[in-house]
Amino acid sequence: MRRRLFIAGATGVTTGIVSGCLTKAGDEPDETTGSYSVSMEPMGTVSFDEPPEDWVALLPSYADMGMALDVGQTLGIQLPYRYASHVYEELPGVAYDPDDVRTLYQNGVDKELFYAMQADVHFMEPKQMIQWYGWSKADVADIENNVGPFFGNFIRRRSDDWHEYRYYSLYEAFEKIAKVFQREDRFRQFKSFHDDFLADLQDRLPNETPEAALVYPADEPPERFYPYGLNDGGVGKKQWRDLGLRDAFEGTDIGHYAGDTTLEVDFEALLETDPDVLLVRGQETKDRAAFEETIVEHLEDHAVASKLTAVRNGDVYQGGYLDQGPIINLFQTEQAAKRIFADEFTEDRLFDRQQLADIILGTA
Repeated sequence: MRRRLFIAGATGVTTGIVSGCLTKAGDEPDETTGSYSVSMEPMGTVSFDEPPEDWVALLPSYADMGMALDVGQTLGIQLPYRYASHVYEELPGVAYDPDDVRTLYQNGVDKELFYAMQADVHFMEPKQMIQWYGWSKADVADIENNVGPFFGNFIRRRSDDWHEYRYYSLYEAFEKIAKVFQREDRFRQFKSFHDDFLADLQDRLPNETPEAALVYPADEPPERFYPYGLNDGGVGKKQWRDLGLRDAFEGTDIGHYAGDTTLEVDFEALLETDPDVLLVRGQETKDRAAFEETIVEHLEDHAVASKLTAVRNGDVYQGGYLDQGPIINLFQTEQAAKRIFADEFTEDRLFDRQQLADIILGTA
C-alpha cells in the first residue's frame, strides 16, 4: 500500500492532503503515530509514515543524494547528459542503471509523467516547476494530492529573482534528504569523509590561488559567454570555492547569469578582467580531446582570446556539471584540484573509492 504524506505549505505554493498523519514543527519523529516530519523551504513541513521507496529527482543534485544514501535511484531525471552518473562506475558495488531512468524534459516537463511514475515523493522545488516549465499552482497541488508531495529547494545558484526564501548548502540539503529516508547515520559518515578529504586538499593549496572566470558559451565556437559568479554560494560552483579560486568578475560591473540570455560578455570584456584560469561550462559530454579541439584551439587562434593570460598559459578547463550532489562533488573537486594545481596534486586518486563505496553501502 502506498504510504501517505502530508505537506504544510509555508509559501502558499503547495497544499496537501493528510491521511493518518499530523504535521509537526521541525524535523522530529511523532511518538504517538510512528510518523516523522522534515521541514524545508519553500514547502514547509512534510510528514512521512515511513521512508519512501519510489522517488524521483528533477535535477542530478538530489538524484545523487539518493545514490549516496543507497536508497535506490531516481525514476527520472531532467536531462541525462547533465547527470554525471558515470562516476558511480568507480565505486565498487554501487549500481546505477540509466536505462531505468526516464528523461523528464521533452520541450517542457509533462505533468502526466508524474502520474506514470507514481513516485512516493518528488525531490524538486515546486516553484521551479512554475518558473521553468509553466506549471500552475493548481498543477503542483494536483500532483501533491493525487501522487505524492514535493520536497526540494533549487540550490544550483543563488541569483534567481523568484527565489525569495532560504537557500541551502549542498550538505544542508543532503541532510534534509537523509532525514526523509531516515538515514542520518549514513549522512554523518559521508559528511565526515567529505570534510576530511577537503581538509587535506586545502592544507596543500598554495598561499595565493588563481583568479578564475566561470563562463558558459552563448554560441559555439564561442564568441560570447554567459558569466557566472563563483561566490554566490550555489551548489554548482562548490568545488571552485572549496579550492580557493578567486572570482575574476568580483568587483566588476559584469553581472551573474540567472537565466537572462541578454547578460553576455565578449572576449574584449574577458580581456579587461584577464583571469588566470578560464572555466568553460556546458562541455560535460566532451572528453578532454574534444574540448581542446572545439574550445581551446578556437581560443588560441582567436585574435582577441589568444591574448588572455589563461589561454596563453594553457589554463582553460571544463567548468564541470551544473548540478552536483555529494558523490559527484567529490569527483569534480578531485578533478579540479588535479587540473588547476597539477604540480601539487600528482596522485592518480585523491580519495579512496573503496572507503567511499563502503560508506554508501553501509558496510564501513
